[in-house]
Amino acid sequence: QVQLVESGGGSVQAGGSLRLSCAASGRTFSNHAMGWFRQAPGKEREFVIATSWNDGLKVYADSVKGRFSISRDNAKNTLYLQMNSLNPEDTAVYYCAASNQGFGLGSRNDWAYAYWGQGTQVTVSS
Repeated sequence: QVQLVESGGGSVQAGGSLRLSCAASGRTFSNHAMGWFRQAPGKEREFVIATSWNDGLKVYADSVKGRFSISRDNAKNTLYLQMNSLNPEDTAVYYCAASNQGFGLGSRNDWAYAYWGQGTQVTVSS
């Protein structure tokens, strides 16, 4: 059974940082594009950031450019999201996602991802 499990969420003050992790089990995603999405209360889920299968190409939402970064440790089958300079607008449930196709580029579209984690809450206070 394939599982993606996020961790590292929590509450932080504006200007602070958090690092989210997404541990995959059941299969390896070392050759698959992966990404992060988020959903704020009352809003639709939105794209945050993604990385290609070889971590060579990153795609960013405009709202997080220069503040968020994505990385992966294939040996640990784990995806990371480093979030710096957080602001209250970043408050949301954050989801990691993995594509089903190998050797893909990161996508802004949620339909490009077949596997999803359960989400982790990030709350930023002003």
